[in-house]
Amino acid sequence: MAKQSEQVQEIPISELFPFKDHPFRVLDDEAMQRTVESISQFGVLAPAIARPRPEGGYEIIAGHRRLHASQLLGLETMPVLVRQMDDDTAIITMVDSNLQRETMLPSERARAYKMKMDAMARRAGRPSKEKSGQLDRIFLGKETREIIAEQTGESARQVQRYVNLTNLIPELMEMVDNKKIAFNPAVELSFLTAEEQTNLLDAMEYGQSTPSLSQAQRLKKLSQDGGCDRMAMYAMMSEEKKSELDKVTIDGNDLRKFFPKSYTPKQMHDVIIKLLTQWQKKRQRDQER
Repeated sequence: MAKQSEQVQEIPISELFPFKDHPFRVLDDEAMQRTVESISQFGVLAPAIARPRPEGGYEIIAGHRRLHASQLLGLETMPVLVRQMDDDTAIITMVDSNLQRETMLPSERARAYKMKMDAMARRAGRPSKEKSGQLDRIFLGKETREIIAEQTGESARQVQRYVNLTNLIPELMEMVDNKKIAFNPAVELSFLTAEEQTNLLDAMEYGQSTPSLSQAQRLKKLSQDGGCDRMAMYAMMSEEKKSELDKVTIDGNDLRKFFPKSYTPKQMHDVIIKLLTQWQKKRQRDQER
């Protein structure tokens, strides 16, 4: 009977629903366009995986992008492998089916690792008769993050760092996804309370800057010591970063008037360094006199 219940079926698309709290975004990007073109030409080659819903219809476990592409094409049905699964098994299957994607936002990976880690921990805590043989084996003497690390090729520490990102408020997480805040500083900021993170947004706007790694580490320490208040954040976000202090920017229009139009930026750079070297030597000679 189990094999019959897992046969591929053509399910009406109107009866397919997304997985609750699905962490992966389904975007109308170039990759989606390629999926649409492929399905238009060859059909849905790999069936989706879904489970029956108590209220009717089916919840998609794997195949959200194929479902969306089929909807864009106006298809009425889609091949689906219907399988009975409890919530935690469904979460683990859903995450595993998406982790091999070529591109993934930090927020997607963070939420996926967190969902899988929580599901695996719940499964490990149940009586043995409710676990599969595989889960019995993989939990012997290992933490869930170590298991996920082995399955994904990440280190256990890196898996935990991604999970920590789920503690960021949505505004900061979006800045991480948009590469306005780097990954390493973001991990340090995830240790701030939600109120401190909200105050940090104001401080960042005030200082027109985002925290460097050293600043994020200092903020984390202040938070742990109970001194991460608004004034400390405003002062920190108003600091000039070392990279800014070491950088000199000259407008290209100011330089162009000293060089032939045919000069490339590299040629201008080489001439400037040569002239500065000559100037430095002259200063040294003058000082020796």
